[in-house]
Parts: sequence; structure tokens; C-alpha cells
Amino acid sequence: MNQKNMNSSQREIIRKKHLAENIVIIDGFPGCGKTLFSPIISSLERVEIMHYIFEIEFICRLNHLGKVSNDAARSMIRMLSDHKLYQSMMGRDTNFRYSDLSSVFNYHSPSIYLKRIFQEGDMAIPERIKSLNPIISFTSHDLFSYSDPVFESLGSRLTFIEIVRHPLYMIIQMTLNMERLYSGSSARDIQIYYEYEGNEMPYFCQGWEEQYIKSNNIDRAIFSIYHAKQLSDKMRSKTDKEYKESRYLKVPFEKFVIDPYPYLDLFADYLSSKITKKTIKTLNEQNVPREKIADGIPLEIYKRCGWEPPEKDLSEEEELEKRRKWAIEMGATTDALNILDSMTQEYVEENLK
Repeated sequence: MNQKNMNSSQREIIRKKHLAENIVIIDGFPGCGKTLFSPIISSLERVEIMHYIFEIEFICRLNHLGKVSNDAARSMIRMLSDHKLYQSMMGRDTNFRYSDLSSVFNYHSPSIYLKRIFQEGDMAIPERIKSLNPIISFTSHDLFSYSDPVFESLGSRLTFIEIVRHPLYMIIQMTLNMERLYSGSSARDIQIYYEYEGNEMPYFCQGWEEQYIKSNNIDRAIFSIYHAKQLSDKMRSKTDKEYKESRYLKVPFEKFVIDPYPYLDLFADYLSSKITKKTIKTLNEQNVPREKIADGIPLEIYKRCGWEPPEKDLSEEEELEKRRKWAIEMGATTDALNILDSMTQEYVEENLK
């Protein structure tokens, strides 16, 4: 068709230029421990403070549901990545809420962002980006399952770090999310929903709506992990074939918190960065390396998401069994429990042997 005769909906949305040369995304399911990784990644040389990228999550989920075209999704991701970096270099959109995980005060050098407020901006920013060569750091939630537009749009500029964790360690937070976030009772739940047979369905239910409707919260949590894992497994195979231009790394939480140094070397290599003294300090603040996997730091946000300190007398196997018993006490059905056991076995085989 002649370009002149095209209507606006037929024209491809494009963005060819870019500001952000080096982009890292730290992603994982709720409860996987990704918030431990974000400050560690940001402690590497030239890596910016972490930014949540809800907008990119929404775009990818709408694209997966067929509501945003591929070209529009790709262009929006390119624009948002550049916009996040530009605003950060301008001293804008910086989180000064002291207690937040993404707060500038949880960054190793908050003065960097305070100084930006008073520096020359606007037209000076592109040259400053070229000079400093910053690495923009994004943290996302369950993005990898729907991340085709991310890999397609960012290509060789992207390092994607997927944090994985034993499903028994994620099940409590996932169940709490079903109760608090996906019950449809609060306007605070700002998420993608679609209509199905008169029901308001969360974005991740596509293809198993009836199962979701009939299930209790613990079963919904188990089934959501299972279905998300199916999508992630398919996506992982694409990173080896279709998206070789990007750098992808899967990191088992359990291995990292016991012995982080091989992974730190990979992070630095993938990002063309370096481990710094601030990296070692940040590791210590996160209690990494640690003797027991669940021996994290007692942040209030972790407690709200179901974290409890490990019992001193319990082995790692007993800690896992305690969480399985919790799922039974919460009313997990036989079908859901069988799936949970199967995922547990698969996780150990794939990541811990």
C-alpha cells in the first residue's frame, strides 16, 4: 500500500535514536528476592540507582493480551528507557522518601543525585550521558514472562538478570498478593485487568480463567507460579536463539546468597563495569554471603510480605517442609499441592544440582 494512502493506525511507530547505551533489568516473581539484588547491582561502577519500571511492565502485559501492537510496544520501551535516564540525569523523578527501597538514601552515594538538582540540564544532558556512560538500572516484577518487546527493542544494549527461587520460598508472598492485591477490593491495586464472563481477571490469568475463578487464594498462588513458569521457560529458550544480541543471566537466589562472587564477576563482565568497595559494603548490609538461605535482614517490607527469620534448629530441608505444611494449613487442594511438589522437584533439578 502507498504510504500516502495509509491511515494513522497502519503506520509503524518508530524510535531510531537513543540516549541509554547500557540498560540492566533485574526481574523475578514476587518473593524471589530481587530487591536484594538491586542495590548490589547499583553498587557496581557507573550503575545508577534502581528505578521501578511499572510502565514497561504494563506495556508488555497489554502487548501479550493483544491490546498494544508490537511496533508501539517496542517504541514505547525505547522512549521510556531514555526518558528514565534523561530525568535521572536532570535530577528529576528521584525518590527522596527515606524508607523506600528505591530511595536515593539507600543508594551508596546519595550526594550524586542531590548535586544533579543544581547542575546545568536540558541541552547539556546528552553530552553528560556520553561523558559519564551511565548504566541505567531497572527493577521489574514478573516481566520476563512477557518480555519479547523488551528484547526486541533494546537488543545489544540490554542485560536482563532473572532472579529465580525455590517455589516454597515464594508461596507465602504470592498468597498474600492474592488476598491484598488481586481481590479487586482496593483502588490501590493499580494493575492490568480484563473482563471474562463478567469477572475482573488479573493479566496473568489468560488461558486458565476458569481455574482461577474456582480456586482459593493459596491454590491461585500455586497455579499462578506454575503458569508463569511455563511462559518463562518458553522465553528462556528464545534468549538462546532469537535474542542472542542481548545478555541474559538466570541467577538462583539460593546459590547467590551462599556464594555471590562468581555471579558478581558475571554482572560486572556483562555490564562492562567493575566491582567496587561499595559492592562489598552493600553485600555486608544484605548479609551476603550467609550461612542459611532465609537469613535475610529484618526490613519491614519483607515482614509485610511474609518473611520470617529462620529457626535456628531447623535445617534447610526442614525450613522448606515448614512452608509446605503452611500451604496445606492454608487449604491447598490435592491438585495444587501436586503441582507445587512437581515445581519443587523441577527447581532443585534445574538450579540446585
